[in-house]
Amino acid sequence: MRFLHTSDWHLGRSLHRVSMLDAQAAFLDHLVATVRERDVDAVLVAGDVYDRAVPPLTAVELFDDALHRLAAVGVPTVMISGNHDSARRLGVAAGLIERAGIHLRTDPAGCDTPVVLADDHGEVACYGLPYLEPALVKDEFKTDRTHHEAVIGAAMDRVRADLATRPAGARSLVLAHAFVAGGQESDSERDITVGGVAAVPAGVFDGVDYVALGHLHGAQTITERVRYSGSPLAYSFSEAAHRKSMWLVDLGAAGEVDAERIDCPVPRPLARLRGHLEDLLDDPALAAHEQSFVEATLTDPVRPADPMARLTERFPYALSLVFEPERAEEDAVASYAERLKGRSDQQIAEDFVAHVRGSGPDERERTVLRGAFDDVRVDDTVREVAG
Repeated sequence: MRFLHTSDWHLGRSLHRVSMLDAQAAFLDHLVATVRERDVDAVLVAGDVYDRAVPPLTAVELFDDALHRLAAVGVPTVMISGNHDSARRLGVAAGLIERAGIHLRTDPAGCDTPVVLADDHGEVACYGLPYLEPALVKDEFKTDRTHHEAVIGAAMDRVRADLATRPAGARSLVLAHAFVAGGQESDSERDITVGGVAAVPAGVFDGVDYVALGHLHGAQTITERVRYSGSPLAYSFSEAAHRKSMWLVDLGAAGEVDAERIDCPVPRPLARLRGHLEDLLDDPALAAHEQSFVEATLTDPVRPADPMARLTERFPYALSLVFEPERAEEDAVASYAERLKGRSDQQIAEDFVAHVRGSGPDERERTVLRGAFDDVRVDDTVREVAG
């Protein structure tokens, strides 16, 4: 069986206030064409269909058009909700849409009810695990630990139990939206850390033939059978070096996996430039980036006058300007943003405690801080979905 694994469409998202809707439409054209041209048997969409719980109407219309086109091709499509989606909104009319071959899996309680596909070699059970927010689904999965590993592990126990009832030799697929250990992050993913723990081990998915992951925006292979497709478009300058693609996967008669990357259209490349403003404006080697989306980091010791206006004369698609002035080592003072770069909310709070009283928090205080941040994040999630 041949399937196309994609994820993290983030319909409705912009890049530094530049709408990506046309680029997203071009990607969906490419996806449908690939389904036709490469004889795809099923499409797997591993979450974050939309960029937010209440997407703009233009994004909803684009999704609606994509559903109609995929249904018209006559190839089954399985989708799960991600942490950016409202599971309840995305799942509206799922039962009706299923009649057209579009299978929306947004209810955690149904994670062990597969979409059953078939080829000449027999049955393929396709299980959809929507994004599982631990604090909201721990009762469903009867786990005391509010960690991703606990709830995903409980969901996978259900999957394996159902798979054991299938005919001998039945193959299996799982779609999941999670941060799996070993994956490389970028700046455009929303933090899903719970209790100070973000990642789950790949071994939690043992027992199935292929795991189609969503959440991380870079295409990557965790193991031969556990892969991220990544987002089809770059949504931050941290993704400038990404090769955006989908996985075209052939699942053999005995569950063997053969995967090929299918490149996605690049509407406009991203470039990260660094140096003095005058050098960026004069360097002939930078001519190749004049039509790129540009993030420029200026290292001038003194901030130049009208830097963005001057920069856009040469790079009309410059979107982001960062200042990191060169200073003598004895004068180096890291900016507030530089000091916070790469640090979690928990680490920043612990540093603040240490700064105020002269010593960092003890383990009990760290637990209180983790609980507070988790409560705020869950409350934000609930408010967004209900809004």
